[in-house]
Amino acid sequence: MAEKVLVAMSGGVDSSVAALLLKEQGYDIVGAHTKLWNYDEVGGDEHQDGRCCSLDAINDARLVCDALGAPFYVLDMADHFRKMVIEDFVAEYKAGRTPNPCIRCNSRLRWTEFLRKAEEVGCDHIATGHYAIIDNDATGRRRIRMGIDDTRDQSYVLWGLRQEALAKTVMPLGGLLKSEVRDIARRHDLRTAETKESREICFVADNDYHRFLREWEEKQGRKISKPGEIVHEDGRVLGQHDGTAFFTIGQRRGMGIAHPTPLYVSGIDVEHNRVIVAGDESLFAREAVVNDVNWVSIPALSETLSASVKIRYQHRPAPARLEPISDDSVRIVFSDKQRAITPGQSAVFYDGDVLLGGGVIE
Repeated sequence: MAEKVLVAMSGGVDSSVAALLLKEQGYDIVGAHTKLWNYDEVGGDEHQDGRCCSLDAINDARLVCDALGAPFYVLDMADHFRKMVIEDFVAEYKAGRTPNPCIRCNSRLRWTEFLRKAEEVGCDHIATGHYAIIDNDATGRRRIRMGIDDTRDQSYVLWGLRQEALAKTVMPLGGLLKSEVRDIARRHDLRTAETKESREICFVADNDYHRFLREWEEKQGRKISKPGEIVHEDGRVLGQHDGTAFFTIGQRRGMGIAHPTPLYVSGIDVEHNRVIVAGDESLFAREAVVNDVNWVSIPALSETLSASVKIRYQHRPAPARLEPISDDSVRIVFSDKQRAITPGQSAVFYDGDVLLGGGVIE
């Protein structure tokens, strides 16, 4: 009897081709779409195409499953997503940090719920359309490796997955280029072959974070905006801001201040309601502390280790030394100073193309 796999179907080309390839490999496939949020809660342009959780995306996923002869489910995770992802997203910005909700969604929600549903419908595995590779090392430990398409590699957002989840996860696209995935979809006349992709956060449909934060807090009977001072690192008051939640480390635009040289956000002082600005040179640092660390391809860190580290999704991995502080905390010491190491973002550790682990920058 063929092994059965529950495929996460977003309604895009990647998950569609993942399902197709698994069917061709002999798996018995079942499709499932996760409905994570409602437009009446998140606002924005409710006619955006290509976004997960829209009616168009659900219909496209359903029709692909119909073409592949696969059952299809819609999993309503909106309540869990609101509590675990959106509320955390807002709270982090209010605390002067810059979160990555996709990582929290993967590690705290999506895999947990998908594995539960897989067991419920009798599936042996779950599968996604991520551009990453899952395999075993010489000891049999599951590990994550970068996808071969370095313009699409998504290993960075997977550092929170644990061995128990990886043991049941399949990612068939890691060895393909995006262009190859499109070609496969076209050859098989999949309706999602030309679906546009978005790399923005799914629940901010219009990509207007300020609008989203304001409206979300207003719906909860709160205000996120509290005017305060924009202060140069030397202490001079240069202007006023509408709320510290609207700023992130390294930001240059949107401050409304005049200065003879370019200034960037170098610090967010929530306690005193101030945004600190400085020249570009002040954004560079050599060290950072990372908490909530999860080790993926190694069991733990007991001694100093050399690695390459990404401090944001589009960051080029930089050589560094990892120094253990505790079981879930690490100090990173980079070989060269890095620009805009941002609290709330993830630092992800690599050995070549192997994802060692990751955590959240303090």
